[in-house]
Amino acid sequence: PLQLYSLATPNGQKVTIMLEELLALGHKGAEYDAWLIRINEGDQFASGFVEVNPNSKIPALMDRSGEKPIRVFESGSILTYLAEKFGAFLPKDPAARAETFSWLFWQMGSAPYLGGGFGHFYAYAPEKIEYAIDRFAMETKRQMDVLDRRLAESEYLAGPDYTIADMAVWPWYGGLAKGRIYNDSGEFLAVQEY
Repeated sequence: PLQLYSLATPNGQKVTIMLEELLALGHKGAEYDAWLIRINEGDQFASGFVEVNPNSKIPALMDRSGEKPIRVFESGSILTYLAEKFGAFLPKDPAARAETFSWLFWQMGSAPYLGGGFGHFYAYAPEKIEYAIDRFAMETKRQMDVLDRRLAESEYLAGPDYTIADMAVWPWYGGLAKGRIYNDSGEFLAVQEY
């Protein structure tokens, strides 16, 4: 079956959400074994994991349901692979599909400013650098505003249907708005407005 290599980080949560949503729809082939990759302890650099993801990042997936195992890495790639494999959460209509991919890749390109930028300097950097925190906080607020404007006009990011774009965005931006990542950052970023 499917083997998911991950951790409960926002990127790791995306694929777990997808697999659980597929299971909730009754897709038996979406059953998976979860392999914990402790990135704080360097598990991502072990040779077994590097064979699955040469970039040494979580999440990664091995699909052993066919004749030959298929490896998939990078969260957006995994979401797309699973959506196509199971025919779920990715519209067939070309315009809706393009909108889904636009928002999925918006998240993939924007999250480094939130996680690697704001999150790093706000929560993890050994030295607080005010300029860096302020710079990435402003970009994060801008991204939240982009989402706020989109969701004011559409039930979901890509339109009326729940898609992989929503699954990708929620762990990062929903987690931020709900105060689940970067302790006290919600107040700092004033995300309650969203």
